[in-house]
Amino acid sequence: MNAERFVSLLLTLALCASARAAGFAGLGDDAQGFAEPAPGHTLVFPRDHGAHPQFRIEWWYLTANLKDESGRAYGAQWTLFRHARAPHDGEGWDTPQAYVAHAAVTTQTLHLFAETRARGGVGQAGVETAPFRAFIDNWSFSAKEPNLSGGEITAVAPRFRYSLALSAEKPLALHGEAGYSRKSESGQASYYYSQPFFSVEGALAIDGVERKVTGRAWMDHEWSSRPLAADQKGWDWFSLHLENGAELMLFRLRSDASLAFHAGSYIAADGATRTLSRDDIFLEPLEQSLVSGRLLPTRWRVQVKSLRLDIDTKPLNSQSFMGTSVGYFEGPISFAGSQSGEGYLEMTGY
Repeated sequence: MNAERFVSLLLTLALCASARAAGFAGLGDDAQGFAEPAPGHTLVFPRDHGAHPQFRIEWWYLTANLKDESGRAYGAQWTLFRHARAPHDGEGWDTPQAYVAHAAVTTQTLHLFAETRARGGVGQAGVETAPFRAFIDNWSFSAKEPNLSGGEITAVAPRFRYSLALSAEKPLALHGEAGYSRKSESGQASYYYSQPFFSVEGALAIDGVERKVTGRAWMDHEWSSRPLAADQKGWDWFSLHLENGAELMLFRLRSDASLAFHAGSYIAADGATRTLSRDDIFLEPLEQSLVSGRLLPTRWRVQVKSLRLDIDTKPLNSQSFMGTSVGYFEGPISFAGSQSGEGYLEMTGY
C-alpha cells in the first residue's frame, strides 16, 4: 500500500469513526488539549484567513449561485476541511493536519460532486496567507485583497470543472460577537466570518460542455475545537442574497435533548452587520423530499421578525445530496415573499 492510499484509508476511518461519535460528525467530542474560542478575541486579517492548527476543526467554504448566457441556473460549491489529530503543528510527514475537500455542481436535473483527501505539510494541501491561497491537489481558492477580492476558485472532477473569478467591494462580515459565534446554551462556539458579497464570472463545464457563467457567491471561514454540544445532531443553515442588496445568514442546531439553538446575522447592503437574537428567527419546514434514501425538508418558511421578513424557499434541485464520507445536503435555493432572491441551504444530521 503506497503512502497516498494509506493516508486516504486513515482519513476515511477517522471520518467514519467521527460519524458515530458525539454531535454530528464528532463535532461534539471532547477536544482536550486543543484551543477553544473565547469572547473578546479580535480577528486580524489577512492573518486569520489562514489555518489555525491549535484548533481541531476548520473549513473554508464557498457556494455560488450562477446563470449561463441563456439564463439557466447553476450552483457551485468548493470546500476545504482541515482536521487536526493532535493539538500542535509539525513539519512534513510529522504534521497532524489532515485535509478533505468537496466540490459540486448543481443544475435542475443534476447534482455532481467529488471528494478528495490529502495530508498537510507535504505540499499536497494547505493554506497560505500572503497572498491567500487554500489548495488541495489541483483545486484552489486564491485572493489578493484582505477582503478576499481579486481571486479565483477552481476544481476539476471526472464529470465537471469550473474556474470562477471572484471580486468584492465590501468588507468581511463577522458573525456573533465580533466573530465569536455561539452554538449552544452550554458554551460551544466557533470563530466565524464570511465574505457574502462576491461577484462571480467564469466558466463551468459539465460532461465536456463548457458554459460562461456569472452570479454571486458566499464564502465562510470557521474554526473551533468542539463547536457542537454532544446532544446536537445536526444543523440547517441558510445563506441568502436579498434583492435589496443585503445578505442574511441563519442557522438552527437541532438537539435530541433540548430546543433547537437559533442564530443569524443581517448584513446590510453597505456591509454593516447586525447579530439577530434567537427569538427573532423562525424556521419552519414546509415540504419533505426523499433524498438519498432519507426524508429531508427541502422547502422552508423563513421569518425574521425584526426585518419583517417572511419568505418561502425552494431548491433548484431537491436531490442536492453530497454522498461523501460524511453525507449532507448542500444545494442552491431561490425564495419569494416579502423579499425575493437566491442562496444556499445546507442540512446535516438527518
